[in-house]
Amino acid sequence: MEIINKQYERVFNHFDEDGNGTISPRELHICVRSMGGDLSESEAETVVVLADSDGDGELGLEDFVRLMEGTKEEEENVEELREAFKMYEMVEGCGCITPKSLQRVLGRLGQAKTMDECKSMIAHFDLNGDGVLNFDEFRIMMS
Repeated sequence: MEIINKQYERVFNHFDEDGNGTISPRELHICVRSMGGDLSESEAETVVVLADSDGDGELGLEDFVRLMEGTKEEEENVEELREAFKMYEMVEGCGCITPKSLQRVLGRLGQAKTMDECKSMIAHFDLNGDGVLNFDEFRIMMS
C-alpha cells in the first residue's frame, strides 16, 4: 500500500506544475494531454469539482488518490464487462450481441427466452436502432 501511495504521490507532484501542493483544472488538463490523453479544459474543471473534497477548486493529494483509485476500479469493471460481452458475441462472432446469440447464451445459463423476448431485451438498450447491441450499449445495459 505504501508503494502505491508513493507512486501516486510522484504522479501528483508531476501534475502539480507550480509546486503549491494542489492540482488545478488547468494543470490536470495540461498533464493529461501531455501523456496522450484526451481531456478538455471544461472536462478537467468538472473532474476537479467532482473530486475536490474541501471545495477549494483544486485537487489535494488525497483527492487525487481517490480519483485514481476510482479510475482503476472503473477500468477493471470495463475489462470484466468486455469478457462478459465476448461470451455473448462469440456465438456469432460479429462483434455485437444479436437476438440469436442472446437467446443461446441465456439458454445455456438456464434462463430460456423466446426470440421475441430477446429482441425486446435488445431493443430496450439498442441506442442506434440497428437491432443488435454493441459494447457501449451492453455496458449501459449492465450498469
